[in-house]
Amino acid sequence: MKANELRDKDNETLVKQMKERENDVSSFRMQVATGVVENVRAARTARRDIARIKTILRERDIAEAKGKN
Repeated sequence: MKANELRDKDNETLVKQMKERENDVSSFRMQVATGVVENVRAARTARRDIARIKTILRERDIAEAKGKN
């Protein structure tokens, strides 16, 4: 997912996607534990997507705080 695509979405959708990606990371960990890993890069891309979403949400919080001052 690209940051531009994420910026077009509202906060509720971003939070929902972040939860889905966190579930992806946990399912990947289960796959590693059982030895059945389908895609070894899946966890890496999921973690990066989570970071992008958190960054965008934080940017919006900062912009909102500046607007109130």
